[in-house]
Amino acid sequence: MAADIVLAHSTSMAAPGGHYSHAVAANGLVFVSGQLPIAPDGRKLADAPFEEQALQVLDNVAAALASAGSGVQRLVQVRVYVTDIETWPAFNAIYAAWAGPARPARAVVPVPALHYGFKIEVEAVALAGA
Repeated sequence: MAADIVLAHSTSMAAPGGHYSHAVAANGLVFVSGQLPIAPDGRKLADAPFEEQALQVLDNVAAALASAGSGVQRLVQVRVYVTDIETWPAFNAIYAAWAGPARPARAVVPVPALHYGFKIEVEAVALAGA
């Protein structure tokens, strides 16, 4: 059974901050762990403007997908956590440019707080394969 589960870690992302993988592939799907605005060098962008945080999170999602042999165009579901629902229009514009023609199912979940004081976190599910 364990041979059917592939743990993926991207060298273009900061190492996971806990006991998890950047992404896990199983049964033809890739599950991307919740991505926070952490730069590849490990800098936490908690004090950065929302738009910069959003771009970093989406870069991290793309890198996690690539590490598992998938990509943005293979996304089937995206869940976005934001600490201020008023940032949703800004995120939606950034996301639309990033996702291009991909239109996976998506949810926005307003939350009172995120780890380290971040303003956004994104998790995703995609089909395996590029």
